[in-house]
Amino acid sequence: MTTSNTGTGDMDPTVRQELERLRASIDNIDAAVVHMLAERFKCTQQVGRLKAVHQLPPADQAREARQIERLRSLAESAKLDPAFAEKFLNFIIAEVIRHHERIADESLTSEGTTAP
Repeated sequence: MTTSNTGTGDMDPTVRQELERLRASIDNIDAAVVHMLAERFKCTQQVGRLKAVHQLPPADQAREARQIERLRSLAESAKLDPAFAEKFLNFIIAEVIRHHERIADESLTSEGTTAP
């Protein structure tokens, strides 16, 4: 029998306990994802600074294409929808490029200023 609950007040205690256990796991995974993304962005900030110093373009379409294919393959192996994985990576890539463009702009601005 399936019932619709808006809360957990009338839920079977065993079901509630299992739900809480699963949600705690989800919360831990979410925290790990955030920390991994933070580490990734620390690395991409360094890449952005290196590109700015050497006047390289913020985007590298060939690498992006390779990374998308790589991530799609990893997603398939992990039983994750490859289209979702590609959308996720495209979102991250767009943010990285935005950061690289900002770093390049800041680099040009600082080069154009003179010390007092």
